[in-house]
Amino acid sequence: MFVADGLAEPRPIGSMPGVVQHSLDSLRKTAVEAVTAGVGGIMLFGVPRPEDKDAVGSAASDPRGILNRGLRALADEVGDSTVVMADTCLDEFTDHGHCGVLAADGAVDNDATLDRYVEMALAQAEAGADLLGTSGMMDGQVGAIRRGLDAAGRIDTGILAYSAKYASAFYGPFREAVGSSLEGDRRTYQQDPANRREAIRELELDLAEGADIVMVKPAMSYLDILREVADRTTVPVAAYQISGEYAMITAAAERGWIDRRGAVLESLMSIRRAGADIVLTYWATEAANWLS
Repeated sequence: MFVADGLAEPRPIGSMPGVVQHSLDSLRKTAVEAVTAGVGGIMLFGVPRPEDKDAVGSAASDPRGILNRGLRALADEVGDSTVVMADTCLDEFTDHGHCGVLAADGAVDNDATLDRYVEMALAQAEAGADLLGTSGMMDGQVGAIRRGLDAAGRIDTGILAYSAKYASAFYGPFREAVGSSLEGDRRTYQQDPANRREAIRELELDLAEGADIVMVKPAMSYLDILREVADRTTVPVAAYQISGEYAMITAAAERGWIDRRGAVLESLMSIRRAGADIVLTYWATEAANWLS
């Protein structure tokens, strides 16, 4: 789910029909609907106002920032009934749109970014997040966040590691959803879609650093990777059915080219069959209602 600063009413996302940027009020209401349907967790992304973005993503760790306010709203409303998950990444909050802090030459500074991730993680844990989604793909991010949480006494806050996150062409609608400021791409820190072995190296590093859950993203174009990850780990495995995957099925169904419900459920089944214990999908509430 997306929560945007300054909204009085939900704002539709053009490239993701049926998905919206929420106000704090509609976030609470829709979260209750999701929990009632049987959805097992809610992953929240924050959408700040453009004027609140800066080079280091200050709003990401500000307790008054929209993501942390949204997490508190979810924790208050449904925190006893479901798992509240936070996107622990800077890209929505930086004026350059990258997932980390930039060095003087314009490259992403991995180690400086880790310091910001720890600050962000602590703010999110304080706001009520049960799981932190480390989606930035910086080297050492899981270990740095785990050490920071433990030092602050947040030993029960879990880490959902984006262990295999590929530089995919299917992220386009998401960038509209979060109002991304990105120019260029993230291929220097996200994984090469042609590289299968790297996913396993990243998995092993994240497990060694203390990941509680590992994830493959995207899901549908990477079912082979998902199967390999599931075969090699004993921690729960998640897969993220991303915005482009949602948009493709939705657009084809709107044109009458495919059966919408059948395609949605088949896509979710394929992800589950490939080894996912947990599926992140924009159809979660609707699918939960169908399945019940």
